[in-house]
Amino acid sequence: MSEVRQFSVSADDDGIRLDRWFKRHLPDIPFTLVSRWARTGQLRVDGKRAAPGDRVEAGQAIRVPPAEPPPQGARPKGPERRPLSEDEVAFVREMVIHEDPAAFVLNKPPGLATQGGTKTSVHLDGLLDGLADGAGARPKLVHRLDKDTSGALLVARTARAAAAFSKSFSGRTARKIYWALVVGVPSIEDGFIDLPIAKQPGTGGEKMHVDEEEGQPARTRYRMIERAGNRAAWVELQPFTGRTHQLRVHMAAIGHPIVGDGKYGGQEAFLTGTISRKLHLHARRLRIDHPDGGRIDATAELPDHFAQSMAALGFDPAAGDLPLDEAAPPSREQQKAKARAHAKQVRKERRGERRSRGRR
Repeated sequence: MSEVRQFSVSADDDGIRLDRWFKRHLPDIPFTLVSRWARTGQLRVDGKRAAPGDRVEAGQAIRVPPAEPPPQGARPKGPERRPLSEDEVAFVREMVIHEDPAAFVLNKPPGLATQGGTKTSVHLDGLLDGLADGAGARPKLVHRLDKDTSGALLVARTARAAAAFSKSFSGRTARKIYWALVVGVPSIEDGFIDLPIAKQPGTGGEKMHVDEEEGQPARTRYRMIERAGNRAAWVELQPFTGRTHQLRVHMAAIGHPIVGDGKYGGQEAFLTGTISRKLHLHARRLRIDHPDGGRIDATAELPDHFAQSMAALGFDPAAGDLPLDEAAPPSREQQKAKARAHAKQVRKERRGERRSRGRR
């Protein structure tokens, strides 16, 4: 196009960065061009110069300069997303356990990656066209589950909902409850693990480990639901941070790896007999504030291998849904801050007492 264009910011885009707006609505325009327009004053919002990192508000007018022809020798656009087969559409629709105008909650099966990668061509993100609305708008991922972890996974149906859900996850107001089978029986039935986690050197970032010096804060609560003698336990896990492989690393760190987790538990993570060698970690419940008010509270049924292992160990799934606590226990940093504040108050009170004695 050779003319200046004007766009109005919709309610779905309220609050997003300007560069994100371009990525959503004008994906053919590279970031380098957007930046150049900003530097030269050609990019404007409501008539004022704008930068790529500025946030836009619903109703604002975005002035976009004339598009430039692609340089000679530029690579053509990649192939369009291939259409899904009827079986693939049916497969993703069978995962839906909650649906409303803002979101789907899916029960992701184990073995299905959330997103694609170098060696991953089949993944949930590639199936979301099967949940597109009548206008062809596909849902958006707002969080992930590991490939071998099953259970409740939320996808947003609008950009506005995606922004609200992402804020809930980053602000830790969303609550995620996992079920796991672990090797052995924890000595403390209701425990809290506060161990920092970092990428393990030499693994290319594919594996994490506890690192007290360089790790990022990681906090997990576990509650034992039932035990099978001293052989195994069924536990509820609540992550209060979102580190990669956090639950798996934490349970292995206290000596009770998740059943089937050879990556972090080695051979000790596998039980003999009829117990499956697959990972026994399942996102049982997800509760999150709804952008239109109220909450989404969805529960995902167990996959077959997990349910069969539960039956083999004599566990009754009906006993597993424990009351959900509203508040997370304080972190070590919060406890230290509280202790410092208390000590400061005590010192202040003592200084006041000394001044009072001096005036007598």
